[in-house]
Amino acid sequence: MTPDVLTALRTLLDTERVLSLAVVVDGAPEAGLLPFAVREDYGALFVQASALARHTRGLQAGTPVGVLVHASDRPDRDPMQLPRLTVQATVQAFERATELFAVAAARFTARFPTAAVTLDLGDFTLYELTLGRGRYVEGFARAFNVGPDTFGEVGRGRPEA
Repeated sequence: MTPDVLTALRTLLDTERVLSLAVVVDGAPEAGLLPFAVREDYGALFVQASALARHTRGLQAGTPVGVLVHASDRPDRDPMQLPRLTVQATVQAFERATELFAVAAARFTARFPTAAVTLDLGDFTLYELTLGRGRYVEGFARAFNVGPDTFGEVGRGRPEA
């Protein structure tokens, strides 16, 4: 993958603020829209979800989920050409009184300052979605397979030699 494509993928993750989540709850598909922050190494996304939301029941430790992050649509853009990342991810919930929670919470509230209030509420939890395999589509005839190595390259800001 070229440096320009890696930069575009990084920009998508840095610029967009919500992701679409696909989970299975009680054997049926369930979708959610969640704010996210990117882990420092770009290998995972941090999301916050309420236990009151049905899709949260699909966020069980070790469970695979589907994630979609896409550029915002505008009237001057062709919606079929929006850059987008579709990727499988694995869920990990954070225990509140741990260093991992503190790191994720700091990263999340840096991006969403008002989340400091909801993080104090008992029904909200932070989750880590570790990024696996998927596709990054930049536009027509510009699609790339991605995986953990790709996100490692994005995190380093340069392609692997």
